[in-house]
Amino acid sequence: MKWRNRSLPVAVLALLAAAGCTSTPDAPAEAAGAPSGSGAPATPVARVCAKPAAGPAKAPAGAVTVDPAVVGDLAAKTKSSPPHTTFWLRPGKHRLDPDRYAQVIPKKGNRYLGAPGAVLDGRKKNQYAFGGTARNVTIRHLTVQGFVAPLNEGVVNHDSADGWVIEHATIQHNSGAGLMAGARQRVRANCLRDNGQYGMNAYKSGGRIRDLVVEDNEITGNNTGDWERRRKGCGCTGGIKFWAVDGADVRGNWVHDNRGTGLWADTNNNDFRIENNVLETNDGAALIYETSYNAVIRNNTIRRNNWVEGRRAADRGDSFPFATVYLSESGGEPRIGARTDKIEIYRNVLENNWSGITLWENADRFCNSPANTSSGHCTLLVRDTDRCAKPAIATAPLYADCRWKTQRVDIHGNRFVLDKSVVACTVKCDRMAVLANYGTYPDWSPYQGERVAEAITREQHNRWHDNVYLGPWQFVAHDPSRILDFTQWQSTPYQQDAGSTFRSRDGG
Repeated sequence: MKWRNRSLPVAVLALLAAAGCTSTPDAPAEAAGAPSGSGAPATPVARVCAKPAAGPAKAPAGAVTVDPAVVGDLAAKTKSSPPHTTFWLRPGKHRLDPDRYAQVIPKKGNRYLGAPGAVLDGRKKNQYAFGGTARNVTIRHLTVQGFVAPLNEGVVNHDSADGWVIEHATIQHNSGAGLMAGARQRVRANCLRDNGQYGMNAYKSGGRIRDLVVEDNEITGNNTGDWERRRKGCGCTGGIKFWAVDGADVRGNWVHDNRGTGLWADTNNNDFRIENNVLETNDGAALIYETSYNAVIRNNTIRRNNWVEGRRAADRGDSFPFATVYLSESGGEPRIGARTDKIEIYRNVLENNWSGITLWENADRFCNSPANTSSGHCTLLVRDTDRCAKPAIATAPLYADCRWKTQRVDIHGNRFVLDKSVVACTVKCDRMAVLANYGTYPDWSPYQGERVAEAITREQHNRWHDNVYLGPWQFVAHDPSRILDFTQWQSTPYQQDAGSTFRSRDGG
């Protein structure tokens, strides 16, 4: 991924109050599960790293007991036991054999329960903790740490098996991703902390992941390896990264203080509900939804994100509106089955982030283009990349279907608060934007010139309305050079934010 690759109406007040989005000038806006002024959530939701739920102090009836004093005991007993066995790990530090590939290979339906103080430690020797293709494995109340998975690989559910349930676990201080994901996976009430690349990498080699639930987790401090700096533009970091996930509920999580992006859905994701999360103090964007389809983003508290990456771009003179919620070549598509046929962003509080929401479309990025950083992938409407070639791409239906389009985005009922003294900025932290670049590449592209910029701005049904703005916001339309005030943004030809209110005093 590349980045460029007065009084309020009664109806608006009622909508914001229903979402917990009202505030006084002296009290920051709070939503359910929102952080307090100290940075901790106002409710106990997702505050799991400091207070993880304790596992069973005694072995459940019929469980196989695993002894931390015996190196490799967990893997050996898993191998010798039948499917659907329950294992109880005694308190203490459990170890695998010292071979780098030593790991636990569960059988179908196995359950792994950690006693209070049970830790599976890779000691920086083992790459993987739990692997294999067995379905419907459960891991609860276990700390997994010290594993050294390679880049883009993961420690728990290394092979992205289906139907796993990971609950009340602490997965921390590992290289690569703490956790991978398979279809029908449930990830609940875990602490995914300080892993080298991702807290979770929802990626399945050669296939799509369907029906993923990620709820009530604390996801913090991930990307300790600072991979975007080490491999510039790799697009390979985040609190969680989602790839080709079809149907995901991401709710009630506290995603904070990650190096880079908090939540990042990249390449042919579809049918997401991202709701009731607290996304704060991530170095980059709180949320990126990229080359993907059909999502509902609602009732989230999003604050103090993107200060590091936004400021870095401003300092180097970049005019692009680096945003806290960034939609890149993503939109609603009725032809792809989902619970919605658009991207709807509503009833969120965005407070003191570096800029707000940017809708972006790279005119040069489409199937079969050398400028497509998701190389080898095509849209969900055209599975055969080779079809997107001259001359057919210049005519219907391929002209429309060979590109991921930022379209049918509905942004309403949100509260956007900006106090530049809090963000400590003077310029370029105050943008709301819908834009594209001037198409130039490759020479056979049918999208050259201003065609895409005109389409995303005026023709693709992208709409802001009935929002509340507090602070000195500016608006960017069509291309980075068109910077508008609120009156221009609402006027012809843009006609955005009908029914919205604007008060320019910093912080409301």
